[in-house]
Amino acid sequence: MSPVELLRAAMRSAGVDACLIPSADPHLSEYLPEYWQLRGWLTTFTGSVGTLVVTADFAGLWVDSRYWVQAENELAGTAWTLMKIGTAADQAHTQWLAEHIAHQGVVAVDGRALSVAGRDALIAVFADRAIRLELTLDLPGQCWLDRPALPDAPIRGLPLEYAGQSRSHKIERVRHAMREQGAQWHVISTLDDIAWLLNLRGSDVTYNPVFLSHVLIGSHTLQLFVMPGKIDAALARELAADGIEVCDYALASDQLANLTAQDVLMFDPVRTTCALIDRVQAVSVRTMNPSTFFKSQKTEFELNHVRRVMEQDGAALCEFFAWLEGMIAVCDSQLLHELMIDERLIALRARQAGFISRSFGTISAFNSNGAMPHYRPTATSHARIAGDGLLLIDSGAQYLGGTTDITRVVPVGQPTVAMKDDYTAVLRAMIALSALRFPRGIASPLIDAVARAPLWERLAEYGHGTGHGVGYALNVHEGPQVISYRAVPAPHTAMQPGMITSNEPGLYRAGRWGIRIENLVCNQHAGESEFGEFLQFETLTLCPIDTRCIQIEQLRLDEISWLNAYHAEVQRRLAPHVEGAALQWLLHRTAAISPQTTT
Repeated sequence: MSPVELLRAAMRSAGVDACLIPSADPHLSEYLPEYWQLRGWLTTFTGSVGTLVVTADFAGLWVDSRYWVQAENELAGTAWTLMKIGTAADQAHTQWLAEHIAHQGVVAVDGRALSVAGRDALIAVFADRAIRLELTLDLPGQCWLDRPALPDAPIRGLPLEYAGQSRSHKIERVRHAMREQGAQWHVISTLDDIAWLLNLRGSDVTYNPVFLSHVLIGSHTLQLFVMPGKIDAALARELAADGIEVCDYALASDQLANLTAQDVLMFDPVRTTCALIDRVQAVSVRTMNPSTFFKSQKTEFELNHVRRVMEQDGAALCEFFAWLEGMIAVCDSQLLHELMIDERLIALRARQAGFISRSFGTISAFNSNGAMPHYRPTATSHARIAGDGLLLIDSGAQYLGGTTDITRVVPVGQPTVAMKDDYTAVLRAMIALSALRFPRGIASPLIDAVARAPLWERLAEYGHGTGHGVGYALNVHEGPQVISYRAVPAPHTAMQPGMITSNEPGLYRAGRWGIRIENLVCNQHAGESEFGEFLQFETLTLCPIDTRCIQIEQLRLDEISWLNAYHAEVQRRLAPHVEGAALQWLLHRTAAISPQTTT
């Protein structure tokens, strides 16, 4: 029997009308340990995000526009139906379930992978039809007989020379926020929050240096719940000296259940699962984890490390692009393919001090593959880089001193005028946001239109957000800020000094090409006036933006000035770190352009 047939048999036995499988784990992470990758076991879809719904006669995958082309190709001929989300006309899986499940029907979802807020939303949608949620069944897990084990990699400390602040200092900041909320207890399940708070790192989740854990902070105690054997004796003593008790990962829910009705527990309903909370008798204070805000506002100590990391990463990229252009120019094109991009990038970055790993799966996409924003080549499906067109490369790395994420597009052969027009529009969009000044505290979704305006002028649009928060030697995607008009401009999305955000507008022509240009930027003080304090972006990423695809007559003089100033800074910062072919490439690709320049 196929996985779907096995699941349906389990549903019939349990009296369940539908099974909802979110892309989540007990920590509601974006990237999941293999144990929680149920979507990959049930479907042929290889994307990193997607929600599944299975009934007796339907199996649907809900994904946004980043994955539409990919999902359509990978699900063709299977039992799965692609369900698109992202526009007002699209139906979310919650509404679909409410309309298609019979009155008083039963929908099963593993409460260990469903947030408290998500559960509340489902209950509200299902109320009119009296649909019951069953949260205690892991039906897909019962059917997945060869399910991988939970990861058991060791946890390591982040040296203070990189962390900058002691864990005791960070814990006290969180306790102060607890006192402000009137809470004696605070539970955290968000892995990057825990890693930041305790100055610890791990490798339980691919690309993200985090580890499976929960934390329960009391007024004078702190319990860290991790799987046995992950913390060695020396680190355990170090943690104990800071008042941290190491406990068994499996006991977190029991410990929370021991709290009394007189206790007050603070938790984030969006980042905490209902299975962890539902046995709690304590009074609840629902609010975003204060550590999420603290973590997002990098200190000047951290930013100085990030700036050094950007020089290291930029030097590796100079070597890479010098190699790539040489390959494109002189080798038999049949020898160059998409998989070689990641191999070369890893090899060059690994030579840099403090390198840990990639920060996400490298996207190297030639021509039509670039139209899929989250495309990744595989051993069985990848393109040769040959002929005329555009090669999109989105990559990043984890270092002890910071996290990088960069996208560049390289011309291959002779790109068309239409390709150059699109490239120039995306570059203008990226420059528009880079040069923006904005009031401190503005909700980040509100500035999205600034980046999109040059594309909207051409009646063009892209389906993903323009920017996501980036961690400090942590997750490449973090909150609370997000630059996307599709996000709710809530108070927690306020732009504050020290936040690192991606700036990555794009344009995608299905079946033809895709373009995205991305730098990481940091909120910095821009000045004060009678209207308050204003912020501006410091561009952190250091790597030339290819000028060969620019339709220079479409750039304004201020846009040309921004690009020339950026390239001058890139050259100044990177030249001392490279030599030979990489240096020559850097000097050539950072040469100033003018309205009379032909590129």
